[in-house]
Amino acid sequence: MSYNMLGHGKPVRLFVAGLHGNEWKDTTDILEDISTPEKGSLAIIPVVSKGNYISTLDDNYFTEMGQVIIDAVKELKPEVYIELHSYSAKNLEKLTEPDRLKHVGVPAFSRLDHDVLLGSVAPSIRKKYFPQEALCLTFEIQKENALSKQYASKVINRMKEFTSRDEFLRCMLNRYPKQARKAIEDYRNFYGLSDDETPIL
Repeated sequence: MSYNMLGHGKPVRLFVAGLHGNEWKDTTDILEDISTPEKGSLAIIPVVSKGNYISTLDDNYFTEMGQVIIDAVKELKPEVYIELHSYSAKNLEKLTEPDRLKHVGVPAFSRLDHDVLLGSVAPSIRKKYFPQEALCLTFEIQKENALSKQYASKVINRMKEFTSRDEFLRCMLNRYPKQARKAIEDYRNFYGLSDDETPIL
């Protein structure tokens, strides 16, 4: 078993960190310190790989170093899937630029407090391994930014209590209305959904 399990029953959540390169130095301890959710279960993989940096947008990532994630997803069938990454401050504009979808093939990240970024996971894992109603998100912590890490830790601990995508969206629309509406619009466009269809995140 490649993951640690906290709690039991549904909803099932899977949180992963340390996906590539040296990101584990910024993210792993957040998952190692997380507590058991009040309802349902939480599987954690604190370190996926300490090896080379291969982007999760690379088609080979989830068939090579990220295979452990796919194995866990197939076994657990989580309703909530969270990836925890870190980024250098110099890349902030690149990650949040409005034209990221055109340049990189995925929508721009939304900027939360203390430069924590929120986005979707790679289309290759989202479309192939999760149903539309699942909640699949990426959070990015800014490296060498203590406040960013502290806030991300708070967000991740809140995420472990969400039981559905709709519950998360209601919270986001209340806390970050501008970012939430933009994220919903981005993903409707990205996945070809009409305005009256439920957005995929």
